[in-house]
Amino acid sequence: MKGRLAAGIAGLAALIALPFVYRDPYHLHILVLILIWSFAYTSWSIMGRFGLVSLGHGGFMGIGAYVTALLWNHLGLSPWIGIPLSMAAAGALALVVGYPCFRFRITGHYFVLVTLALSGIVLQVVTATRDYTGGSLGYTPNRTRGSGLLALQFDDKTTWYLIALAVWVGGLLIWHWIDRSMSRYALEAISEDEDAAAAAGINVTAEKLKITLISALMTALAGAIYCQYQMFIAPDVVSGIAVSLQMVFAAIVGGLYVSFGPTVGAIITILLAETLRIGFGTQAVGWDNLVYGVLLVLFIIFLPKGILGSLLERVKLQRKPSPAA
Repeated sequence: MKGRLAAGIAGLAALIALPFVYRDPYHLHILVLILIWSFAYTSWSIMGRFGLVSLGHGGFMGIGAYVTALLWNHLGLSPWIGIPLSMAAAGALALVVGYPCFRFRITGHYFVLVTLALSGIVLQVVTATRDYTGGSLGYTPNRTRGSGLLALQFDDKTTWYLIALAVWVGGLLIWHWIDRSMSRYALEAISEDEDAAAAAGINVTAEKLKITLISALMTALAGAIYCQYQMFIAPDVVSGIAVSLQMVFAAIVGGLYVSFGPTVGAIITILLAETLRIGFGTQAVGWDNLVYGVLLVLFIIFLPKGILGSLLERVKLQRKPSPAA
């Protein structure tokens, strides 16, 4: 345990020191994107690992991004206020949709379809209200002429790297907090058999709502941070079914049941998208989603525990003493 803690502290110190040693803007930009999307994928895996497969997280991310930008542009509300409000809006939507689903035992593919509709509705609302959101053309938060700190706008990649790193570490801490809480055992029991879990005294609806709310709040925060960093958002980038499927793909490929699994998935998705963009330019638009789909099928069949999960399982098997010993 002490060895893991020491290794974790050393690794975090190395990550903090990285932008001060290596200052290439493009590579720092890629690292910031990986950290932000890792946090978004972690937020989905917190819920997905317990059998609550949601395709509505693209909607939560879109709410986080657009509400923050709209409040800044139209009301002059600082992102320091807008981000909590956007998270509250996403959380309220999660409760409105989640409560009837969990109360009336809507599970499995029916729950997936409900969340799919949620993601599609948010995308359509953003597209339809183009007079305010820019529609399919995208939306740009106003540049500040005052304090960059108040507007959460920084031109320095190092600053954004440190912000993204702090958010990513926060996501990992939440993942581990849930993993070591009693809610984990309750949710695992619910995923196995809801009736048996209820008979054992577990409040099924409350436990599901709790994990859904945490996941939605984190996803909205990821959308808001992405918006502030890129200073441009488009409906198909931060909302909709494509974003939700991207989260599912990254979490499963990296390792759904391992805290660093979504981070591995983020590294794969970001590097794949960048490779296609640099190698093929505009001819490769949409190819990443095609590749995601093909790889997702292959991983579900051959590596259901993901890359990192499968590697850790193999290491455990190698360390396990033989029966003869």
